[in-house]
Amino acid sequence: MEFNRNFTIIKGDTLTLKLIETCVGDDKVIPFYYYDIYLNSTSSIIGKISIRIGYNEHSYFNGNVGYEIDEPFRGNGYAKIAVTMTYLVARFHGMTYLIISCDEDNYPSKSVINILGGIHIETIAPPKNYVFYYDGIPKHSIYRVEI
Repeated sequence: MEFNRNFTIIKGDTLTLKLIETCVGDDKVIPFYYYDIYLNSTSSIIGKISIRIGYNEHSYFNGNVGYEIDEPFRGNGYAKIAVTMTYLVARFHGMTYLIISCDEDNYPSKSVINILGGIHIETIAPPKNYVFYYDGIPKHSIYRVEI
C-alpha cells in the first residue's frame, strides 16, 4: 500500500490532525496512519487517532479507527469530529465503511459510535488468535459506520 503525503496534515474548523507515523502492517496488522489531534483554538494536543486501511479478521476486532481524547477535553464532541476527519483518508484508499469497536462497557465510545451512525453488528469475545488477545480481554462491541 502507498501512503498519501496529502494526509500529513488534515485541517478542519475545530481540529487539526498531524501525522505522527505510518505503518505498512503485516499479515495481521493492517496499514495505518497515526495522528496527534490538535485543538485549533489553543494549538494544544488533545488526543490521538489512527485510521487503519483495509479489512481482515484482526481489524474486525480492533476496528479501522482508534481514538483517545485526553480527559480534560472529553465531552466536547472532539472524538466525533476527529473520526469524521479520517473519512477522506479511508475513502481515498477505496473504503466505503469503517468497523469501529470498543470494550462492551465503554459507554463514552459507544455514544460516539452511535452519533456517527454506527450499526451494532455484535458483542463478542475476541478469539485467542486475535493479534491483541490477552487473558481476560473483555468482550468487544463491533459496529459498522458507512462513510
